Amino acid sequence: MWICLSNAFLSIVNSDRDPTVLMVRARRKGDIEAVFGPSVEVTTIPQRDYQFRAFIRRDIVGQVIAQALMEIDYGNFKGSTKDRHLHDAYMEIWKIMEAQQEIPAYGTKPRHGFRKHPQR
Repeated sequence: MWICLSNAFLSIVNSDRDPTVLMVRARRKGDIEAVFGPSVEVTTIPQRDYQFRAFIRRDIVGQVIAQALMEIDYGNFKGSTKDRHLHDAYMEIWKIMEAQQEIPAYGTKPRHGFRKHPQR
């Protein structure tokens, strides 16, 4: 699962080490700590798709992400992202995902040849 937060981008996946733990991964140094606190143990693994990783109990991950949801106080997510590089990355994601919408953002007519039934 990708989690896009105003101050961090995370990829959270199952841990093959322990079913009670999730592997929280990040591409940017400090993103995991920004979300889970400075005391979380983060491992740096060069030459991996996500260089920074932490193994965190599922219940803690759930609580922290739920708290982030409860604290949303903005009307525009990208506008809440202060780090320019992260904002620009989110803008690229926005553009790519906008193309998945039958009627373009701010448009009124369906895209030509749009595949209406996504595979699930």
